[in-house]
Amino acid sequence: MNKTLLALVGLIAMTSAGCTMSFNRSAADGFTYQNIPVATSTATPGEGHTVTFKGTPLPLEGPGITIGEPLRDARLAKDDLSLVNIADTKGKVRIISIVPSLDTKVCEQQTHYLSEKNKGLDQRVQLITVSVDTPFAQSRFAKEAKINNVLFLSDYRGAEFGKTYGLLVKDPHVLARTVMVVDRDNVVRYLQVTPELAQLPDMEAAFQAAQRLVQG
Repeated sequence: MNKTLLALVGLIAMTSAGCTMSFNRSAADGFTYQNIPVATSTATPGEGHTVTFKGTPLPLEGPGITIGEPLRDARLAKDDLSLVNIADTKGKVRIISIVPSLDTKVCEQQTHYLSEKNKGLDQRVQLITVSVDTPFAQSRFAKEAKINNVLFLSDYRGAEFGKTYGLLVKDPHVLARTVMVVDRDNVVRYLQVTPELAQLPDMEAAFQAAQRLVQG
């Protein structure tokens, strides 16, 4: 494994404690947002394509998903370890925020942004966060972050979701940073995969896409 991949693995491992402590220090006054770059383009999901970490390309695994396609069957674990098929969440417009690991600063901010800056969309659409963190880690994060308007789903069981959607970063086995908006009929209407893992997706654009679907 090269130095860049080792750095990414180390970042995910070390922030398991550090990111939590950082959040606890600011919990009383609310989450402190940082000036993290926002991606202005999208990568292509799926086999044969890559995302980068600090400029180093990392290959993706699985068939890619595109705008206009329906959600595919993929089982994810809820906080009680029961499994839910992501395709069975239809009925409402959904914003699905996909992060490599909640225990990193960028993922933490992406999830807070989804929860706190959605301009009231959480009253009309379902907010979902998917990561490879265990359901126990997701529950801990949600409790400490005081986030109760987001459904957390875990892809820790063999990364079935990541492989199904072409969003699994083969090494070091995390999900590519992504936001997708899905309509009531399970069709993907907006999709952005950040080309660089250290960048945030354009959550405002995703909110606008969801707003159009709610009003349409």
